[in-house]
Amino acid sequence: MASVLVNPAAWAPTPSNPRLQRNKPMFAAPANSTPLEDQDPQTSPDRRRAVRLAWEKLVRWSRSWRSKAKTDVLERTKKVVVLGGGSFGTAMAAHVADRKPQLEVHMLLRDPQLCHSINHTHFNRKYFPKHKLPENVIATTDAKAALLAADYCLHAVPVQFTSSFLEDIADYVDPSLPFISLSKGLELNTSRMMSQIIPHALRNPRQPFVALSGPSFALELMNKLPTAMVAASRDKRLANATQQLLASSHLRISTSSDVTGVEIAGALKNVLAIAAGIVEGMNLGNNSMAALVTQGCSEIRWLATKMGAKPTTITGLSGTGDIMLTCFVNLSRNKTVGVRLGLGEKLDDILSSMNQVAEGVSTAGAVIALAQKYKVKMPVLTAVARIIDNELTPEKAVLELMSLPQVEEV
Repeated sequence: MASVLVNPAAWAPTPSNPRLQRNKPMFAAPANSTPLEDQDPQTSPDRRRAVRLAWEKLVRWSRSWRSKAKTDVLERTKKVVVLGGGSFGTAMAAHVADRKPQLEVHMLLRDPQLCHSINHTHFNRKYFPKHKLPENVIATTDAKAALLAADYCLHAVPVQFTSSFLEDIADYVDPSLPFISLSKGLELNTSRMMSQIIPHALRNPRQPFVALSGPSFALELMNKLPTAMVAASRDKRLANATQQLLASSHLRISTSSDVTGVEIAGALKNVLAIAAGIVEGMNLGNNSMAALVTQGCSEIRWLATKMGAKPTTITGLSGTGDIMLTCFVNLSRNKTVGVRLGLGEKLDDILSSMNQVAEGVSTAGAVIALAQKYKVKMPVLTAVARIIDNELTPEKAVLELMSLPQVEEV
């Protein structure tokens, strides 16, 4: 490429332009301006104006969208039933009750003493002794009364107990009652997801179903801290209705049609959290933690996509979002199990000391069955299952995982 030569004579004064001088720049900055090389790009007027315009455009779009948003679902909903009185079931019951004071929120429990406490003191003293529940939350052990004329059902019973629980109350469940599942995991002996367990237990393959998942600790939901979740259903109208019912100023609800992706990610992240806890308990460092969680994310993506899930779901709220929360924050029950395993405690001692269910313990074995069915290699999650079965020590698992073949990243 030819070079471009600048003729010095071009800068000399001419009759037509006597002011042009060789030692004066053609485009001189104003006398009171800051030289370009001294300007901070973070505070330049043009950059600040561009950022302000972008934000204002976003706010206008948001306000326009909100002005068109429908609210008829919440307006016509009169009764919601919550199955289960654990931490997340209680938090969601309180959240829904706060949405509309006239709304009846019935919690179906098996513990008469807990029912009495909720109805007379408005506290679930087992899980939230410092958080008063709304006055329109009603606890009962009567399944027929709880389910009668309910518009929506929030299912918060642990996965391994769901079949027996629902079989006992199936006669009182309306065939058209939408079930919004808050439970994450796979059934141990069948490897079924909640979208399969609920219709089977209710003897109704057409039972309306939504999977609600995402990074959401019950305590933070009770404290009304900003939270985002995803409602997945093969029925788009039902997903949108769930969004209207639950979305609030502190809870964002996205929608999805990828039920399989949302459920598999939500189930497998609990197993990965146990692995993350083991790494922390063994004090293996941050590099190790990052490598392990990255590998676990890949394994979840491999299996989920083989089962028909969308890769974008696995990188969304119910996948990467929930994985980050569960693996890196100490409020996680599954991570707590892993930490204590990494410290050398026995699994039976750990579980007997906990007052909540760590779904990852039961899900681990079911995950391996699915991996074999879909011919997917899952070394990290398989190692967790072996540790839980007391057939492999955490120390040995680390050695074996670090000795795996050095392969191309996929």
